[in-house]
Amino acid sequence: MKIAIAQLDFHIGDFEGNLTKMLAAVAQAKIQNADLICFSELAVCGYPPRDFLEFDDFIRRCEASVQQLAQAAQGIAIIVGAPTRNPVLDGKDLYNSAYFLENGAIRQVQHKVLLPTYDIFDEYRYFEPATEFQVIEFMGKRIALTICEDIWNLGNENPLYTIVPMDKLMGQQPDLMINISASPFACDHAEERLHVIRANVERYGLPMFYVNQVGAYTEIIFDGGSLVLSPKGQVFDEMPYFEDCLRIYDLAEVAQGNREVAQPREKYRLMHDALVLGVRDYFRKSGLRTAILGLSGGIDSAVTAVLAARALGPDQVRAVLMPSQFSSDHSVNDARALAQKLGIQYDIIPIENIYETYIEALKPHFFGLPFDITEENIQARIRGMILMAFSNKFGNILLNTSNKSEMAVGYGTLYGDMCGGLSVIGDVYKTEVYELARYINKDGEVIPENTLLKPPSAELRPDQKDSDSLPEYGLLDPILYQYIEQRHGPQELIAMGFDEALVRRVLRLVNINEFKRHQTAPVLRVSAKAFGVGRRMPIVGKYLS
Repeated sequence: MKIAIAQLDFHIGDFEGNLTKMLAAVAQAKIQNADLICFSELAVCGYPPRDFLEFDDFIRRCEASVQQLAQAAQGIAIIVGAPTRNPVLDGKDLYNSAYFLENGAIRQVQHKVLLPTYDIFDEYRYFEPATEFQVIEFMGKRIALTICEDIWNLGNENPLYTIVPMDKLMGQQPDLMINISASPFACDHAEERLHVIRANVERYGLPMFYVNQVGAYTEIIFDGGSLVLSPKGQVFDEMPYFEDCLRIYDLAEVAQGNREVAQPREKYRLMHDALVLGVRDYFRKSGLRTAILGLSGGIDSAVTAVLAARALGPDQVRAVLMPSQFSSDHSVNDARALAQKLGIQYDIIPIENIYETYIEALKPHFFGLPFDITEENIQARIRGMILMAFSNKFGNILLNTSNKSEMAVGYGTLYGDMCGGLSVIGDVYKTEVYELARYINKDGEVIPENTLLKPPSAELRPDQKDSDSLPEYGLLDPILYQYIEQRHGPQELIAMGFDEALVRRVLRLVNINEFKRHQTAPVLRVSAKAFGVGRRMPIVGKYLS
């Protein structure tokens, strides 16, 4: 038996486009004499479709796509993910299903058993869990077909679930496992995913064909990296990350194994490639072309500019340099040098006169009051206004350049430097931004070295440094990571050796600035816990106050 794995980038709700991609893959697999081709979870509509699933017309169009794929299942069988209506009235309306199509018809349907409801997942909102299990007999082999999360409860050790789908299917003596998945990217998730798949193979002694989707869906990025494992747990093949790919495997060769070809997983290469794909797909799937950003000469805007130019092409990226009387000459020079290096269009609009006009207009009302954060924020909002004016006039989408450390503690101005249509590095801590910049410069200087060496500053008052308002990022980021990603409270952090006063100050800043994060752009997710749909905190709450 020859099995094709089709790792594709789908578009949520683009039924015609998704179907065209799959039919092309089917035709290509048939040319290569594949007997079976496998697509990812909910491939006909794209994952995650969210509340689109509540529209009857959306489900009808899913059903129509499945029927058209069934018609193409001539001389080749197809496994594809799609929602299925639940005929039982007292349950959820739908199942999350894997269809087995053969000889022009739907031959068998296996529903998903384990429905995740953590982080970005909310499948119990829409789907009923399966209670029946049946292997698929095809070409003399018995296939144990599962969907994504179904292989993540091994030995019933996952406290979220009470059923082990593969244990149920093993009673029917399958010869191989196929799992269709939509497993989102995080910098450490590929390693975790391989560990889980290998553990399944070692437990059941069967080869595994695992197909994952690729592509970005607003803030959620899928990396692909589909896997084929031999019965001994060796990685027979791993598909590339962040790319469409179709490959054919001979089951007999996989069963023999005797090779290990897993890819290296360098954190900042993965992060870089994920963010480039995230920007590219956000624009492509939204029908957008051009981006604009404020280029300050600092590390955050520099990294964002590089990622945007690589995602969209330098001719589709425009930068605006907006120096004030507090901006250093080297910041303007660094920003100009980067724009020229990247080949992106840039404009220089000094804001000192605009700022003085604001101050003059407010002087009667602010009479006798000292310069403070109010005047700093006015500068940031002037820049935001100029960038949005460019966006409106020329149709550019504004990219937000705030990093995760700043977003966490509220070190940013609403309607100023926090505005934008997409937050590119909002899930990248400041210390990681520097590492990402060094990765960008690994083959030669792209980002000026001075940008990496100078102390970070918003340059909103004379000689300002971030460290005037915040702990050094080397101290701040580990606390943020333990609190946000690891969900450790203050006592646990203090027990780890972090200074108590610092812990309480940082955690208070995180919590009181929730209202800012609720008003910011979608954040491209590259960690296990990003700001956005996967982290749901109350704006008005007293915990840790």
